[in-house]
Amino acid sequence: MSRIGKKPVPVPQGVTITVGKDNVITVKGPKGELKEAIDRDITVEVVDGNVTFKRPTDQGRHRALHGLYRSLVSNMVKGVTEGFVRQLELVGVGYKAANQGNVLDLALGYSHNIIFEVPKELKVATSQEKGQNPMIALEGIDKQLIGQVAAKLRSLRKPEPYKGKGVKYVGEVIRRKAGKAAGK
Repeated sequence: MSRIGKKPVPVPQGVTITVGKDNVITVKGPKGELKEAIDRDITVEVVDGNVTFKRPTDQGRHRALHGLYRSLVSNMVKGVTEGFVRQLELVGVGYKAANQGNVLDLALGYSHNIIFEVPKELKVATSQEKGQNPMIALEGIDKQLIGQVAAKLRSLRKPEPYKGKGVKYVGEVIRRKAGKAAGK
């Protein structure tokens, strides 16, 4: 059996989980509310402050969905209680980031600035301290959405392997290459 799927998801104080019709699970907490449609083959039970998942057979599809939905619900519970933060760093001369509300204005070395609208479910903050690279912080309750937006921002100017310039996640290690060989 799936080790992840077997583990029950503990429900902290102040969080309510309900399983509605059509197997839609709703998680409400102090930071907000999230919904996820669960496959009809997977059964969900909320008992004694724990959420458990069961699968009907050991088919590959059922085994995969078993662990998947357990992880998704676990992330939903963590999101509505603590929330998620993803930070990006802009490495490069002249790279800048500024925001007005949920609209990012990025200068990434192109001939024009890039205007990027962040979904309203997320909060965005930019900072630039002297001697440090500009930073973008995405904050919200939906881990999937934060990851998707962060990946889209990173794709605007991926870090290159020679100088390491580009948009990278904080803590990401860029695999570097040697440049041209010096004269022979």
